[in-house]
Amino acid sequence: MNVIGNGNGARRLRINRVGRAVLAFAMCGTFAGAACSTGGDAAQVPDAETAATAAAAAEFNADSAMSYVRQQLAFGPRVPGTPGWQKTGDWIVAHMQRTADQVVEQKWTHTLATKQQIPMRNIFARFKPDAAERVLYVAHWDTRPRADSDPDPLNHTKPIPGANDGASGVALLMAVADALKKVPPSMGVDLLFVDGEDWGTFGPEVDVLIGSTYFASHLPTPNYKPLFGVVWDMIGDADLNIPQEMASVEQAPEVVQRVWSKAKDLGYEQYFQPTVRSYAITDDHTPLLKVGLRVIDVIDIDYDVHHAMGDDINRVSAKSLKVVGDVAIAVLRP
Repeated sequence: MNVIGNGNGARRLRINRVGRAVLAFAMCGTFAGAACSTGGDAAQVPDAETAATAAAAAEFNADSAMSYVRQQLAFGPRVPGTPGWQKTGDWIVAHMQRTADQVVEQKWTHTLATKQQIPMRNIFARFKPDAAERVLYVAHWDTRPRADSDPDPLNHTKPIPGANDGASGVALLMAVADALKKVPPSMGVDLLFVDGEDWGTFGPEVDVLIGSTYFASHLPTPNYKPLFGVVWDMIGDADLNIPQEMASVEQAPEVVQRVWSKAKDLGYEQYFQPTVRSYAITDDHTPLLKVGLRVIDVIDIDYDVHHAMGDDINRVSAKSLKVVGDVAIAVLRP
């Protein structure tokens, strides 16, 4: 994705009182007739929508998501054409075949601006593939081939580990798939793992967003039009901060409203901030918006080791994965 600005603040990840109350209700709801309270307050019965949102939050397993991040790092950098890339792609496909109803792969050869050719692979997992009403979730599974933003120039030619920038979004989609396997969605859900997001250069864009651009021009069916979609990118940062992305607000405001409303219902408003970032971010939603798909970008771009060797497991938090994962599941539930 294109970084057009940077701002780092001293933020601390914590679950606020509202979040604790909502999650507590979800736990209480598992015991018929039990009397429950939160923080010493008198027990209150929330409305049906709040209860459904709380129940959805209980579905996302952050420990599993964290294990999926670690497994990707164990494969090594996921630079297209490398052994780590091949192993990771095969692993994602195997996991999706166990959880989703249908898995489709898009494989092609991309010719770079330099005329070099590299292999590309999108992985498209579908729940209820025959359902007319659908939602699309997207994450990129490749990692940048060079740490060109690392403070040490000697690292600029090394591939980044990609714990947050790549692995966190993939882990979220895989944990969402686990939840949908246990409790099938009421609508069709498509999980798209795109390749080649981070290969080249941004501003101007050359050889980036390769997989999402390919998908946009090779849709599953000519009339493929999900109700809405969300790109989940760099969402595992322990210092979580997700304001609304400008292009998303301008081109799919109702989708932004849906996601941020669910986050607020869960008590996560301090992480999903109701402010619009002052610039647009070029990410995998960009080519999808261009072909008329109403897809937004959920991204924490304020990451001080972005495109650097410090993007390792120590910078990813299971709590952050839980916050964003809860929202991702709640958005899919009635």
